[in-house]
Amino acid sequence: MSATEKTAIRSNWTVEEVREIWELPLMELVQRASEVHRAFHDPTEVQVCELLSIKTGGCPEDCGYCSQSVHNDSELQVQPLMQLDDVLRAARRAKANGASRFCMGAAWREVKDNAQFDRVLDMVRGVHDVGLEVCATLGMLTPEQAKQLEEAGLYAYNHNLDTSADYYGEVITTRTYQDRLDTIAAVRETSITVCCGGIIGMGESDDDRMSLLHTLATLDPHPESVPVNVLSKVEGTPLADQADVPVWDTVRMIAVARVLMPTSVVRLSAGRHLMSFSDQALCFLAGANSIFSSDRNILLTEPSPNHSSDKAMLRALGLRPKALAARPA
Repeated sequence: MSATEKTAIRSNWTVEEVREIWELPLMELVQRASEVHRAFHDPTEVQVCELLSIKTGGCPEDCGYCSQSVHNDSELQVQPLMQLDDVLRAARRAKANGASRFCMGAAWREVKDNAQFDRVLDMVRGVHDVGLEVCATLGMLTPEQAKQLEEAGLYAYNHNLDTSADYYGEVITTRTYQDRLDTIAAVRETSITVCCGGIIGMGESDDDRMSLLHTLATLDPHPESVPVNVLSKVEGTPLADQADVPVWDTVRMIAVARVLMPTSVVRLSAGRHLMSFSDQALCFLAGANSIFSSDRNILLTEPSPNHSSDKAMLRALGLRPKALAARPA
């Protein structure tokens, strides 16, 4: 029996089963995750994505990790929604640098039916025409707005749960956990794929990390993309003094996500700039198969490795950027 045949795609994981996987010795866990990864994915491919902040700062949410919140005393300069031509230039550069997905983020609490949303829809159409998978993260949205994004050519919508339902209120008070789940449900009424993950290093416990993974793995279907973010500590935010996250914690999070959600793309996201090539190699071995890269060395408003560094790393590890197999419909 092949590894694929032995690994069922399940959305009925119990908390006890998640804990049993989580508590495996790390190297045994990595080996198991690697076997699952090879059964469902090409282990030599890593999808390279670029993330562009199309509207920066001034967000009314009080997320304790975010420099873009008006509630936090960071030195971030607020910038208005970008012009269409500037976004399309960035998308063409990203494609030339080997990216196959282009993600656009706006510091909004929610999508509003106005001229700015109309401009974002034009951006989605334009990036689609460049020949990239188009992803957006714009805050909460309704089923009707999700349908408009689908019609414009959006391939994926990112809306992270951030942490467990129990710990969520320690990080954010201006939006509920159910609000986030409702937005994911709105996206699921369309053909747009779901990108949904979380952040570690915000003071949460191992139980919270397991609970987050359990919530993601019991969504039916699983998110097509699962970003694993490590807190980027920003001066002026409430979480700036949190302890560093050991790389082993990140590897464990990736490996458990891979075992629970075999077909999902697991994205090594924020915090990667703090990792060595060997750290990242262990993450790829554990099942990560996507990274965010940038020609501006910025992941939204925090540091990220640039394209030249990432190309050197992939070459050294014998990995290659995943090509866009077919233009999204």
